[in-house]
Amino acid sequence: MAEDVNYPPFQLGKSRYDQGTFFGRLRHYLDIIDPRTLFVTEVRLKESVKLLEDYKHGTLPPRVSNTQLWEAQKIKQAIIHPDTQEKILMPFRMSGYIPFGTPIVVGLLLPNQTLASTVFWQWLNQSHNACVNYANRNATKPTPVSKFIQGYLGAVTSAVSIAVGLNILIQKANTFSPSTRLLIQRFVPFPAVASANICNVVLMRHSELAEGIDVLDANGNAVGSSKIAAKRALMETALTRVVLPMPILVLPPLIMSFLEKLPLLQTQRSLVLPVHSLVCLAAFGLALPLAISLFPQMSEVEVSKLEPEIAMATTGRTVVYNKGL
Repeated sequence: MAEDVNYPPFQLGKSRYDQGTFFGRLRHYLDIIDPRTLFVTEVRLKESVKLLEDYKHGTLPPRVSNTQLWEAQKIKQAIIHPDTQEKILMPFRMSGYIPFGTPIVVGLLLPNQTLASTVFWQWLNQSHNACVNYANRNATKPTPVSKFIQGYLGAVTSAVSIAVGLNILIQKANTFSPSTRLLIQRFVPFPAVASANICNVVLMRHSELAEGIDVLDANGNAVGSSKIAAKRALMETALTRVVLPMPILVLPPLIMSFLEKLPLLQTQRSLVLPVHSLVCLAAFGLALPLAISLFPQMSEVEVSKLEPEIAMATTGRTVVYNKGL
């Protein structure tokens, strides 16, 4: 079977793109969030898992190409949790984040929100985020479900409080014209969601700051637990969570404020919601891969910047740690 020149020699558990560059990470995550994997059949999934098992045990059938192996790994990574080896529910997979999350984004950005609708959409958004976080969690160490519930309640409370508070302030601001007030209201979801995302990360993972996270040498062996690496991991994750909603919740209001002035949408008001949905889908599709590509999943740090005991436990100059989702 002819080899695809775009596919390098297969490496089990590795990415086929350079994770040391932003562009390499972007291409890697575009594979991870590919919504086409949502339509993979049970038969195809089992075939992919078996192919990877055969490769691992050196019993591959003849004429299996690198292309087939990379595609099999892409399918397995998109559907099967790496730690539990169980299927992730479709709405909570990374490949389902955009298709299932876009209707929520549309709801968050609807104009003329009531108090009830603001609370509902913020609650639904944080509930979806919490389920995605839990489904894609690091399950190598047992973590009490209470930690995730704590993070969920904190995120919902902060998101709803900020969104409702800002809406009340805007309604009471007499200096704005009705059109200006409406435009500003459309930007309310961003600070609410961004702050809730940070709250979610800190509450769900604060135990890492006290206990540290494993750092690994070049051979993948744990050389100790580092609180400094844990702090870096949480800061990188929190920054990603702030950057992610920025294009999703800022670009659509700007674009829609322009599009709604066009004669077509002025006369055909029934088209506003479909156009709004398409704009949100495009913004979501742009933002997700860009945000999660900011930092590599396995981040590298010099041992001289970590605790002295880490430096004493390895001869290497650098170690790596799992940043987390």
